[in-house]
Amino acid sequence: MDYKSAVKQISKGQFAPIYICYGTESYLIQELIRKLTDKLIDPEHRPFAVSKYDLSETPIDTVIEEAETLPFMVPKKLVIAANAAFLTGAKDSGKVEHKLELLTDYMKSPAEFTVLLLTVSADKLDERKKIVKTLKESDCLVPCAALSAEELTQWVRQMAERADFSFAPGVEEKFIMYTGTGLQALSSELEKCALYAGRGGVITEEALDQLVTRSIEQNIFVLIEHIVQLQLEKAFTMLSELLRRKEEPIKIMALIARQFRIMFQVKDLQQQGYSQQQMASQLGLHPFAVKVASGQSNRFELKRLADILSQLADLDYEMKSGKVDKVLGLEMFLLRLIA
Repeated sequence: MDYKSAVKQISKGQFAPIYICYGTESYLIQELIRKLTDKLIDPEHRPFAVSKYDLSETPIDTVIEEAETLPFMVPKKLVIAANAAFLTGAKDSGKVEHKLELLTDYMKSPAEFTVLLLTVSADKLDERKKIVKTLKESDCLVPCAALSAEELTQWVRQMAERADFSFAPGVEEKFIMYTGTGLQALSSELEKCALYAGRGGVITEEALDQLVTRSIEQNIFVLIEHIVQLQLEKAFTMLSELLRRKEEPIKIMALIARQFRIMFQVKDLQQQGYSQQQMASQLGLHPFAVKVASGQSNRFELKRLADILSQLADLDYEMKSGKVDKVLGLEMFLLRLIA
């Protein structure tokens, strides 16, 4: 079942006996657990009705035994077991031996009073394994993958609406660019924006600049956005800000090179007819990062991007060999780029 279907069923009070939540978006996994707990177990029953295990330390045998044990003083129970790495292709550490046949047997006749939920932080499961095939056939798998660029923007908009504030036109995407694509970080920054805006308030670009704490990677995104928009003054202001924070010039240059490399790869794949989702998969990037890079690369020909990467390689050598002052080298690169 997909994530939305699982959440929809849970909201209606319809529960599957087993859920296997996997994916890199831990926020979605925790949100599903929260919704399931809220709907399945009354708050006063939770100390008796919710059990949590770590499968990197506890064998699946113990978890199955807990699932089959009658609940104490409550009608339903929830058994949560994290780190089910035995469902992936990851190398077995041998620290804990799991008798997977017990899980297979349990699936044939799950306890009516228990909901069993396993989680694993992995992009995909190893479908060559018999247990994974059986779980898939039983419709137990719930992928919690990164949202697409459009889904991410929609999620931010919905969370803002739920908190009774909104973003000015175009500011939603800048908010994501500033914060990153992790839902947990976005959720924390949204809370900050809600407090600032108040009920019915609007977050402007100016307010966003004051509110959101950006990492150096996000600042490089913004710096390059200023570059492609030919906003020389803003680009130099951002560079000065990074240097004021004692960021190493060589690190700044390396991150600029990384973003231009992504732009080159995205433009190249775009010309080959790849979709943004396919490019994200091919390059191992979040779809939103591909969307941003695609928009930025539209300002450059492929050959121009290759020339810029060559300039950055030369600058890297000159900075590391002491042939040019690091700060001056960066400033001259920006001037040549925007000129």
